[in-house]
Amino acid sequence: MSLRKYLTSRVFVVQVILALGILVALVYLFMHWLTFTTDHGNEISVPDLRKLTEEQVEEKLDELDLDYELLDSVDYRSDFPQFSVVEQDPTPGTKVKVGRKIYIKINTSGYSSVRIPDLVNKTYREAVPTLKALGLDEGTVTYVPNLGKDMVLEMRYKGRNLKAGDRVLKSSKIDLVLGDGKMSFEEEESAADTLAAPIEEIPVDEQ
Repeated sequence: MSLRKYLTSRVFVVQVILALGILVALVYLFMHWLTFTTDHGNEISVPDLRKLTEEQVEEKLDELDLDYELLDSVDYRSDFPQFSVVEQDPTPGTKVKVGRKIYIKINTSGYSSVRIPDLVNKTYREAVPTLKALGLDEGTVTYVPNLGKDMVLEMRYKGRNLKAGDRVLKSSKIDLVLGDGKMSFEEEESAADTLAAPIEEIPVDEQ
């Protein structure tokens, strides 16, 4: 029998149909096995753990057959209770499998303190980024007569003067006293009087 006749014969057609049937059956069985092993369709929605204590997190996740791991504490945030969850991964609403581990970060008990840097004689544009890098906020800015325009003359916190090395809590607002670039009225008068004053003649000893 020639190849052409064999390809058009009933025997060949039956074999092709059987092969396709076996292939479909294998794919069907594989998909069912994959669904079973990956627990497809039995995913759990991650709850919102933010503002919960670690004990509350453990209780909530135990009910859902989920686990958790404490990664670290973060700098104190006043909008969250002390020792409560600030961040979580995966985020709330994410679909996960049973037994998945949820990573959490806890709020500290309060603000930590930082040392005040020496900002006197620094410009305003230099001072503000330095404060923010330390976790401090810019407070009230006051201008006083001084030739150094936008030059930091004093640092204050709650009305008291600060010096370099003093410690304050993070997120504190530091008030800055800056020069306005102008000479004060008293200084102008003093300078004018100096220029207008006659030069005192110093007598020469007669020889």
